[in-house]
Amino acid sequence: FAVNRGENFVILGGSGCGKSTLLRNLVGLMRPHSGQILINGQDFTAMSDDERMDVRKKMGMCFQGSALFNSLSIGENVALPLREHTKLEDSTIEIMTRIKLELVGLGNFASYMPSELSGGMKKRAGLARAMAMDPEIIFYDEPSAGLDPIVAAGLDSLIRKLQHTFNLTSVIVTHEMASVDIVADRVVMLERGRVIALGSLEDVKRSQHAFAQQFFARRPDDESGQSEDYVRALTGVD
Repeated sequence: FAVNRGENFVILGGSGCGKSTLLRNLVGLMRPHSGQILINGQDFTAMSDDERMDVRKKMGMCFQGSALFNSLSIGENVALPLREHTKLEDSTIEIMTRIKLELVGLGNFASYMPSELSGGMKKRAGLARAMAMDPEIIFYDEPSAGLDPIVAAGLDSLIRKLQHTFNLTSVIVTHEMASVDIVADRVVMLERGRVIALGSLEDVKRSQHAFAQQFFARRPDDESGQSEDYVRALTGVD
């Protein structure tokens, strides 16, 4: 599949289907055993470590659990990528940190520690840190997991706002259908490590693949714990 510049691209699928493994390959935490990952036409998988690092500086990553450093304030967390990867003056870093926090609605929380924030605020702080280096693409790992519907909807709206404001490209791993409805421009659906559907959400919902139909219908597996299509594949019986 290909991800277009400026779109919100959702990776969808059930537990254990390969979403997180695919994400780790896309951000360079793993190297694929075969195949290619092309970023702006360059083979990310064939690059040297230094070349890969240069590309990764143009990426932002929002982790499912926020992954904030508990010993650092929110402002220090957001400033960390700038301190590690640039030679900017402290005054410039402070300005950029404040701008990024204001983008996510946390302009007055730079001095707070992660333990003082709610779950939704931690997610926003993590997003501000992902934006610190003005990335071309942001990867999200289950951004609305663990949030109540109101807070999750606010985060979904923020993802859309940042897309439209900065022409950001976002790759979003999730199985939260309410969020997919709001943020997705296109969707790829995985099952057992393979692409089974690709297109708009409505296109994917119309897929004739048995797992896709089961997923969107919210049908449970049979009593043996196996999905219907898996049983048919083993037995040859409809």
